[in-house]
Amino acid sequence: MELEKERSDRKRKRIILVVFIVFIGLLLFFTLFSNTLQSLKLPKVITEKPVKGSLLFTIEDSGILQPLAEAKLSNPAGWKVKQLLVKDGDHVKMGQKLVTYDSKTAEREVADEVTSLDKQKMELQNIQDQFIQSTKEGDELQIRTVRRDIEIRKLDLGTQERKINELKDRLASQQEIMAPFDGVITQLNGVEGLPSTGEPDVIISNSRLGYRLDISADSTFLSSLAISMGEKIDVEVKAVQDQQSRMIEGTIEEIGNAESRSESSTEDEASTPQTIPQKTLRIKVVDSELKGGEQAEIKLEKHSHQEGLVISNEAIHQDHDGMFVYKIEVQRGALGNVSVVRKVQIQSSETNGKETMIQADSLYEDDLIILESSEPIQDGDRVRL
Repeated sequence: MELEKERSDRKRKRIILVVFIVFIGLLLFFTLFSNTLQSLKLPKVITEKPVKGSLLFTIEDSGILQPLAEAKLSNPAGWKVKQLLVKDGDHVKMGQKLVTYDSKTAEREVADEVTSLDKQKMELQNIQDQFIQSTKEGDELQIRTVRRDIEIRKLDLGTQERKINELKDRLASQQEIMAPFDGVITQLNGVEGLPSTGEPDVIISNSRLGYRLDISADSTFLSSLAISMGEKIDVEVKAVQDQQSRMIEGTIEEIGNAESRSESSTEDEASTPQTIPQKTLRIKVVDSELKGGEQAEIKLEKHSHQEGLVISNEAIHQDHDGMFVYKIEVQRGALGNVSVVRKVQIQSSETNGKETMIQADSLYEDDLIILESSEPIQDGDRVRL
């Protein structure tokens, strides 16, 4: 009897122990499950760690090569184009004939004026004969009259000769166009058989002086890169009808002011756009194979002289107190660690448009800085990584 009672007591104790263990397990399970559910409802954030170092400034832009100097050549008399001796893109030498014009009308005009000159010479001879006759007759009044007439005829002859010389010079200069220097034909507007229009018949660039590439950049970038006139820079040039590109050394010839650009804040589209001063870099490129009109691009990369903590611009916010970031503060709890948002005021030293070098006493390289959040957050909020 006592043995059965002892067995029954032990069985009851085991049942009680099992029930207690199951109860504690369920309690722990539901506690952890509820904590997990609660954490899943927290805002999800993406973070990064600050990097100690310098900022990388990059200027990358492209443009079309334009001649530094060019000449626009046309026929001022508007004559018809007789023959085009060059085509677009041709390299020409100084004095090379480019275009000839139909000069028949001008040639006839010169011939007519020469005939008129011959007639005037004959008339002068007749008056000179009259002078000889008057001298023989001894008529003083007639002699003086004829002498004055001879002088007038000589003046008329001089005027006619100058007119003919001028017409001949004009004919020689306008019946053809020759290259004023070594260069490249950049544009050919003349059409054979048609008179010159308002546009130049030929536009030729001076290949010896080279070509220019104008690039716009932020003034702060140029200051950080310490760009100066006379500095050498590699220019990647792609031919107009060729996919291959090649590198040509260029020289910064000029740094001038340009129209400022506006940039709106990414956080508040309704805010007043920020005005960013601009500069224009004029880069000179000289190469015998260039023709003008080629696509060219540059890429400048330099690190800033200063060093500090560098973070992405997406992590930076601003309010009435100034610039700040949100970092993660890990707090230990009975059921695990908790991630809490902490607001940290910062000061910006410089930025390259993508990253910013900051100054803050309470930030370190191992800190997690919040880049993005699935919901709006503020100081003291709990979040999940």
